[in-house]
Amino acid sequence: MNPFYTNFFIPLFFFIILSVTPSYGYDSLDPYGNITVTWDFLADNGDTIDVKVSIYNFQLFRHVEQPGWRLGWSWTGDEVIWAMLGAEATEQGNCTKFRGQTKPHCCQKKPTIIDLMPGTPYNLQSANCCKGGVLTSLTQDITKYASTFQMNYKKASVTDDDIDPPPPPQQDGNFTMPQNFSLGIPGYSCGAPFQVPPTKITKDGKRWTQVLDTWNVTCMYSQFLASPAPKCCVSMSAFYYSTIVPCPTCSCNCQGLPGANCLNDDKSPPMLTLPQGNDSAQALVRCSRHMCPIRVHWHVKQSYKEYWRVKITITNLNFVKNYSQWNLVVLHPNFRSVNRVFSFNYKPLPIYGNLNDTGMFWGLEYYNDMLLTHGKNGNVQTEILLRKDKEEFSFKEGWTFPRKISFNGDECVMPSPDHYPILPNNNAPAHITTTTTSFILLFSVLMLSIFL
Repeated sequence: MNPFYTNFFIPLFFFIILSVTPSYGYDSLDPYGNITVTWDFLADNGDTIDVKVSIYNFQLFRHVEQPGWRLGWSWTGDEVIWAMLGAEATEQGNCTKFRGQTKPHCCQKKPTIIDLMPGTPYNLQSANCCKGGVLTSLTQDITKYASTFQMNYKKASVTDDDIDPPPPPQQDGNFTMPQNFSLGIPGYSCGAPFQVPPTKITKDGKRWTQVLDTWNVTCMYSQFLASPAPKCCVSMSAFYYSTIVPCPTCSCNCQGLPGANCLNDDKSPPMLTLPQGNDSAQALVRCSRHMCPIRVHWHVKQSYKEYWRVKITITNLNFVKNYSQWNLVVLHPNFRSVNRVFSFNYKPLPIYGNLNDTGMFWGLEYYNDMLLTHGKNGNVQTEILLRKDKEEFSFKEGWTFPRKISFNGDECVMPSPDHYPILPNNNAPAHITTTTTSFILLFSVLMLSIFL
């Protein structure tokens, strides 16, 4: 090929690929997962509009834990929120131009909305609200994967002196959508609003009505945006191997580097003096070679005639955070033959047709669904019984160990494949062992007969 074309088209090809590649992350274990914000225009009252806003977590295993979502957007004009049900704005803003006794709920150009807590008075609630901003994954609890609130706001009157004016507003008829949506959750980025068919509503299942207009906003998760470093690692061991394969060194950070906050167990202060928070950036972990808040240990425990047993232990090495509604996703070729799981909930995730090699674990309610801090010796564990697949099963070359593990949707650092526990030499097939032993005995007899 002409060098000119090589030097010209190859850089052009990579430029095109990079330009069309989305900025959000893609998870091969949950290729269609996202959080969708649905904006339903319920009624046009002339100078105000009634709106229902719903947040749906369409992710198989990634959930939203405390402190919950914080939905934000930018108004395109001088809209103000008069009233809200099921949620509230974190700040009222400057409402001095409204001189009446009734003040708007929020006058900010860029409001931030948070969910109400459970137990909120009924007159402040809306349907499917008040979960403290927590959203479960689709797999764990489909009844708690959505949150909804309603509001009444004044129509836009676009001015010329707006601060940081947004791009031209998305508009259909009399309805104008706000812009620059955000969830306030690390790792998520939201796209622009787009119009979808109007939502249909029914009260009795017989007659359906539809809202005036519906817009969606899709928010995607990226582990790289959520944290500059991984949050978990995997160690391994087996009954046929004398040592433990530890988490790789500096899996999540290295001692002495910026942001590597750690304490030794013998120097741990009382729990009441530790900083409290849910932000992973504030993690205070036990000092270790890997410096990860979460360690997952996979132990090949026992082998039977038709089954083999694995023990999984999840250890919380973070002094300042409990993990509620945790989950573990494992990719393993023998998961099509899971016979029994002890102490955990389990559900297969057939993501790609009949290729059933992925499963999800999570805790039993009121038993081990909370992974406590390291200061309280937090760990949870289970054992799995798997049937031996005669066509595939093998203890050789690391087959019994997982290909990928994710904790709470974040992929864990795995040991290098050449460090996996291997079979010792005395685990060779029986006929080889017998033949070798016979040969050694015969050779010994011959040598003795020569010397004697």
